[in-house]
Amino acid sequence: KLLEAYEIPTVRTEMAESAENAARLAEEIGYPVVLKLHSHTITHKTDVGGVKLNLADAAAVGKAFEEIRVAVTKKAGAEHFNGVTVQKMAKLEGYELILGSSVDKQFGPVLLFGAGGMLVEVFKDRALGLPPLNTTLARRLMERTRIYTALQGVRGKAAVDLKGLENLLVRFSQLIAQEPWIKELDINPLLVSSEQVVALDARVVLHDPATPAQELPRPAVRPYPVEHISSAKLKDGTAFTIRPIRPEDEQAVIRFHTGLSEKSVRNRFHQDLPLAQRIAHERLVRICYNDYDRELALVAVRRWAGDMDDEVMAIGRMRRDFVDRTQADFAMVVADRWQGKGLSRELLPRLVAAAKAEGVKVLRANILASNQAGQASCRRLGFTVTADPEDASQCRAELKLE
Repeated sequence: KLLEAYEIPTVRTEMAESAENAARLAEEIGYPVVLKLHSHTITHKTDVGGVKLNLADAAAVGKAFEEIRVAVTKKAGAEHFNGVTVQKMAKLEGYELILGSSVDKQFGPVLLFGAGGMLVEVFKDRALGLPPLNTTLARRLMERTRIYTALQGVRGKAAVDLKGLENLLVRFSQLIAQEPWIKELDINPLLVSSEQVVALDARVVLHDPATPAQELPRPAVRPYPVEHISSAKLKDGTAFTIRPIRPEDEQAVIRFHTGLSEKSVRNRFHQDLPLAQRIAHERLVRICYNDYDRELALVAVRRWAGDMDDEVMAIGRMRRDFVDRTQADFAMVVADRWQGKGLSRELLPRLVAAAKAEGVKVLRANILASNQAGQASCRRLGFTVTADPEDASQCRAELKLE
């Protein structure tokens, strides 16, 4: 149920504490079925004879249940047998992978991806990453394993659904980033083919419930701050979304800059910054891939008709002071085609609210003296706007958020 909550496909799994209950569940699920050891202490089920495949009827289920119980009792002890799980027998065509997470003392939760199945400890074909992932980081994680070559299709086999696998890794990383009580989580095997991506088995270990919440490990990279997503409307009724910027927004940001006039560029950057410099990939990697603990860019976006990426209508960016993190500077620019429609009246208050929620006490901005509209937007929200004593071409806006 935990995996399904994050849209990670699983086979139906039911618990059974007796042979009779297992047979009843198998009839309900539909033959053939798989029986697996259910144990709170044993991780590797096959080591103790804890897996029985392709069971075709009630008699086979009853026999398999007893064989697992006897094998576990003999090899580990009766206290390690907590019953079995009953699953529909999956079509075992494709590749067995492992997808997991554990806690590192320095980095917090760490992700693992690689070749899975019974020989996972033998082949040791795996790569590590930090949550949360985006699709690009997920693909890079896969590329660092040897099995990735096979996943692309070899010796007449069709390639697996790499796009679907990417998205599954992203969702798994979100699960790990958003569920701090998880100490360890392994999906093994994760069966993938050109037709399916499905988790066949999983193991979850939680932190001690006596652990104070503030002492739970935190991800080294802050997860995407979904708490700053909101909806809004312009005066003409145009609906749009305000959300933190994402790495995938790079192409949309390029289109945004392409449509800015020289005046808008000058108001934002206080100089005539060439388009080629503004849309250079090296710059946009930094602009679109925020360290949300240090800076936060909110974009106003709306969906294009068709399959294009979101249209970026405006960008507001807050960057904390390196020395005093309770102080931050902000800047904002609205696309020319959306100016004069009340967009800044929606975006700027939400940027201020986000700054306050992030613990910022003083929010500041440098505004050109000629930018009367920008100064007016700040004054409406209570900013104090004064002339810059060191530069007559600029004004300084400041708002205390305490």
